Amino acid sequence: MDNHTAPEIQRDVLANIIGDGSPQAFRNFFASSSDLMSCYRCAIMEIETKFRVLDERFSLVHDRNPIDTIQSRLKKPQSIYEKLVRKNLPITMESVENNLFDVAGVRVVCSFVDDIYMLADCLLQQDDITLIKKKDYIQHPKENGYRSLHLIVEVPIFLQNEKKLMKVEVQLRTIAMEFWANLEHQLRYKKELSPQIIAQTSARLQECAHLSSVLDTQMQDIRDIIENA
Repeated sequence: MDNHTAPEIQRDVLANIIGDGSPQAFRNFFASSSDLMSCYRCAIMEIETKFRVLDERFSLVHDRNPIDTIQSRLKKPQSIYEKLVRKNLPITMESVENNLFDVAGVRVVCSFVDDIYMLADCLLQQDDITLIKKKDYIQHPKENGYRSLHLIVEVPIFLQNEKKLMKVEVQLRTIAMEFWANLEHQLRYKKELSPQIIAQTSARLQECAHLSSVLDTQMQDIRDIIENA
């Protein structure tokens, strides 16, 4: 019986595939990815523009902006390749489009929780947006305390001679949710922690997540009192 664990085997396989001696398959994948990555960048711009328009129009009526910041990210070809390998999926551009929904991502950081749902509803009501998947980690937080609203949407981009439908992952969260998620990621991502440290920090991180939820609720209550005065 081999004593290697599954993660160790997986790391060895990936190291052989994408290390210094990268095979022709990876070189071909990387070379053919530029056109698709450009399409994903265009899709990100489409989604960002939609949110900027919503933010601008909302500010005219309510004299405040519901959006604090808009961030975007595009997976690197090597990360995409690794994920295809891990999932045992075909190493093709078609496989990326059909199976990976988080290649392009837009994160919208809002001031208040109800702004999240308002913006999500406004986005999904637009006739060129199709909802593929929705996960509400605000109403149902992850076990570690993570909160956010995740949408996978399909948006058209208009190229020189065609219209192409692209998938984008949209994350909407408050400033408090963003603060917690960033610190949790910095503290724990890819660190080799002992079971004791994981247990000790998990409980405290969950407590911090609860406090950030209380903060969101209280700040929204204060805003409602002021606006209704």
